[in-house]
Amino acid sequence: MVDALGVAVVGFGWMGRVHTQAYARLPHHYPRLLLRPRLVTVAEEVPGRAEEAAEQFGFASATRDWREVAADPRVQAVSITAPNFLHREIGVAMAEAGKHIWVEKPVGLTAEDARAVAAAVTKAGVQGTVGFNYRNAPAVEAARELIATGEIGTVTHVRIRLFSDYAAHPDGALTWRYERKRGGSGVLGDLASHGADLARFLLGDIAALTADTAVFVPERARPAGATAGHTLASGGEPGPVENEDYVNCLLRFASGARGVLEACRVSVGEQNNYGFEVHGTKGAVFWDFRRMNELGVSRGTRYQDQPVCTVYVGPGAGEFAAFQPGAANAMGYDDLKVIEAYRFLRSVAEGTPYGATLADAVRSAAVLEAMAVSAESGAWVNLPVA
Repeated sequence: MVDALGVAVVGFGWMGRVHTQAYARLPHHYPRLLLRPRLVTVAEEVPGRAEEAAEQFGFASATRDWREVAADPRVQAVSITAPNFLHREIGVAMAEAGKHIWVEKPVGLTAEDARAVAAAVTKAGVQGTVGFNYRNAPAVEAARELIATGEIGTVTHVRIRLFSDYAAHPDGALTWRYERKRGGSGVLGDLASHGADLARFLLGDIAALTADTAVFVPERARPAGATAGHTLASGGEPGPVENEDYVNCLLRFASGARGVLEACRVSVGEQNNYGFEVHGTKGAVFWDFRRMNELGVSRGTRYQDQPVCTVYVGPGAGEFAAFQPGAANAMGYDDLKVIEAYRFLRSVAEGTPYGATLADAVRSAAVLEAMAVSAESGAWVNLPVA
């Protein structure tokens, strides 16, 4: 018997829409899931946006006040897709109200914020899933298994990149993303948080790092009204960009491997150029998000002049079989969020965490915090190893 789980979405920009669509698709891809989401309510402070979402997606009700969601007995699980500065307050309140939470990264503005939400989830005995969606790609999970089983030997070094142009336009509006009090650590929280999670997911704990950051577009125009996504706002009152456009970081892993993590939000000519290159003593593995279902793999005994082959992941990799019947049938970004929704609801149904958790968010936030400290001091920063 399939039970219904009352869900709510708090914050209805692009990511709120993605979460909602993921809930709607769950029965199609995971018909045996013991819980089936029921869209109860959507909260969004921008006038009219919640009502539009309710009408389009079938939420039973809409509100501008997320506190009504916390008090709503119909709601058992909540997606928190509001801006970063609200993650802690909303996350703690929902956990204390006994509601399971699926919260977007980076979970607040600081490592302290992430720890506060994680502590509230633990104390309340509810489940907490975090939006580190790139680890859900079947090819990434296949790469992790390939590394863990020694197919490329002992890992020596990794390069992780996250380059995007979403903030490259000089007329991009000065939204909350660029303010320290509301957006936090700029590209560190927005993109490098994914990189830190991928680094740990693939290679284990980071023991030490040193980082450099920069702001390349120091001033932007303030928007005249509500924004969604990456709105342009030329002609408005100018204001300073308070957080980072770029970060470059050297990593030392507890395993002894070395790494480079680089992220930039103002990379002209780059659209979602995310990926990694992992090298070992016997081979290498390469992944590019823009070719999400492929891996470049080099393995064997030649060492020199060893070729790289393209592997198309298929039903044996991760959750691929829930979406496509055979290798080289493409999956897309939204599918990764369906996988995330599945693991969230499975966690709720079974009382056991699946996928990225608040503990992963805390560890990622600690890495970002160390990056910021290192960028200011110019020194290597050690991190605790679990």
